[in-house]
Amino acid sequence: MYSYKEFFARNQLLLGTDAIESIMTKKVILFGVGGVGSWCAEGLIRSGFMNLTIVDSDRVAPANINRQLPATTQTIGQLKVDVLRNRLLEINPDAQIIAIPEIYSKESSDSFKLETYDYIVDAIDSLQHKANLLVEASKTDATVFSSMGAALKTDPQQIRVAEFWKVKGCPLGTALRQTFRKNESPHKKIMCVYSEEKNTNKGFEDVKENIDEMGSFKKSTINGTLVHITAIFGFTLSGLVVQHAADNI
Repeated sequence: MYSYKEFFARNQLLLGTDAIESIMTKKVILFGVGGVGSWCAEGLIRSGFMNLTIVDSDRVAPANINRQLPATTQTIGQLKVDVLRNRLLEINPDAQIIAIPEIYSKESSDSFKLETYDYIVDAIDSLQHKANLLVEASKTDATVFSSMGAALKTDPQQIRVAEFWKVKGCPLGTALRQTFRKNESPHKKIMCVYSEEKNTNKGFEDVKENIDEMGSFKKSTINGTLVHITAIFGFTLSGLVVQHAADNI
């Protein structure tokens, strides 16, 4: 049998034993395992995190295949969290991975027991649910990280990290700020991954995603997205968690 020590020897070589032991004990909950969140989950498990809860009610759709880790021609129609959990356990069978096929919302917030986690990671698409999660997460002792919009981006060199109120040029960030100014806003700083790049859709294909049995809701708008951008967003999120856990022993 292979061991945790063998799996993460190079992590330990770089970060040190104390950092790896810290990472092993941290509890993380990740909301959204699509184009950004799925790669974040992979980054967390390959970095040695042992306790991960993944939340997403969607099923794999054909239009997910271009950018989402759980999406292949063999997994279409399956719950994303189930597919992803199976993959992550193939990487580290000893990891404790809880898959919750539900939607986070204001009404369901209490059921997730946010206060029991060390890290809360947001990769939700829905503006309303995202805003509520960031507010509720900020009331806990957990460290919170969030992804802004990864659609309509092509240039990886424009991806940045900033505290939420300093995010620039991101339509999702702007919409969230408007929501927070009208209602309750986060109670502490939240570091975000974002890009200032602005593009428009050039194609007019009828993209069917997140509708009927393939998902939980129909998106009001669908924008073009590329895997190298969503993956960098996701890995950057996981990197922020790794760095924080390693630096705060």
